[in-house]
Amino acid sequence: MDPDVTLASVVYWRRSLWNGRRCVPVLMTLDQGRLRARDRHGAEVFAVPVGQVRGRLTRLGTLLLTVDGRRYDVVGRGSDISPSPSPDQRRGLDEFWAHRRPPSGDGPGFLDLAFNGAAAFHTRSWRDALARAGAAVR
Repeated sequence: MDPDVTLASVVYWRRSLWNGRRCVPVLMTLDQGRLRARDRHGAEVFAVPVGQVRGRLTRLGTLLLTVDGRRYDVVGRGSDISPSPSPDQRRGLDEFWAHRRPPSGDGPGFLDLAFNGAAAFHTRSWRDALARAGAAVR
């Protein structure tokens, strides 16, 4: 468990398997041992100590998180009809990284980048960061 693990990005909360409009952007941040998610309007979806998060990464790249007994299906990018991240989410992401060093390491594979917008790499990065921070994810 490493409390110094930090990560922030806009991911998509897949609230419906079939309706792309319900695959909505959330600004998810991991900092100082807490995982937070905020929706397009700035409302908090959840904010918990990372030790209270459970989850797993599916073969198709969906990160299934359980927070306070509720499941959140998180994907690396939305559908073509999903809402875009709000200006506040983009600003929040910029502010988060303004005084932090972004993580270094490997990048997405060619096929993931070319055909999937690096979505699988995105959710894999979250799974790895959460595991290093002490969440029960696999």
